[in-house]
This record gives sequence, structure tokens and C-alpha cells, in this order.
Amino acid sequence: METRQARQGSPRSPQPPGDPRWVAMFHDPSSDSWRPAAESPDRTPVLYAMGEMTQVKRARGDVATVALWGPRGGAWHLFDPADAPAPAAAPASSSAAAPAESAAAASPTKLAERMEDRRHQVLMAGLSKAGLYDLTPDDVTAVQALVDRADESTLRRVAHWLAVAAGQSAG
Repeated sequence: METRQARQGSPRSPQPPGDPRWVAMFHDPSSDSWRPAAESPDRTPVLYAMGEMTQVKRARGDVATVALWGPRGGAWHLFDPADAPAPAAAPASSSAAAPAESAAAASPTKLAERMEDRRHQVLMAGLSKAGLYDLTPDDVTAVQALVDRADESTLRRVAHWLAVAAGQSAG
């Protein structure tokens, strides 16, 4: 997987628009363009999304060129995705007698976290398409309330409405 931007022939990712947040940018060699593929105020969901999307690209036989942008000192900073620490795994159980039980118990928690991260990504992508990057604390609370209460398909529909509304207001 191609991840470092300093390598020979690798294009440089443009800085994402809006206020600094965590953004994974993927390069599309066919159009020689960059697109935001995942974004969040938190790094962990973006790292998960980067990993998932990179695996899909590899499975298709494509080369993944990715850039990880995030906040540092209140400004944008381009991080090296290869140096980004992997999201923390579930803590190991102190009981050595039942490792299968502890793995089974950790699995639903990890799945719930990943589904919440996906719902958050969907809603943030819709807000981004609508040009809403600068969220107030009340906005962040509203986003979290929607993520906690709505399923992914409902949030995808809301994100679609935001994208359509943004397209109508721009045109």
C-alpha cells in the first residue's frame, strides 16, 4: 500500500477545506484527484475507515494512496498514515481460564463501537457535503444524539437530503 507522500511520483494531497479535524484523503489515479473519504472530530473512526477502505482497494487490486490530515496546535497538519497508531484493541481479560468467553464478550462491544463510528461518519459526510464544517458545541451534541438514536440507513437518508439541499442552494 502506498501511503507516504514523500515517495517518488506520489502526488501531494491538498489540505481539506474548513476547520481542522481528522480527514482521510484518498488519491484517485484515474482522475489524478484527491477526495475526502472519511472525516471526524475524533481520530479513531477515521483510522478505522482508512483501514477498511484500504483493504477494499487492495482486494480490487488497486493501489491505495492515502493522506491523513488532522489538527495540531489548532491548525491543519499532514500526518504520515504509516506512523499513525492503530486504534486500541479491546483490553485483554484478566481471566486466563476462559479466553474464548472474553473474546466473545469483547466482540459485541467492538461491533457496537464500529457501528456508532459508521453512523457518525455518514452524518458528518452529509454535513460536509452541505458545507457545514464549523460545528458549535450544540451542533456536536445534536450529531451525537442522532448517532445514538438513529440507524445507519436513516442517517444515510438524512445525509442524502443534506447533499441534495446543498446542490440546490449552490445551483
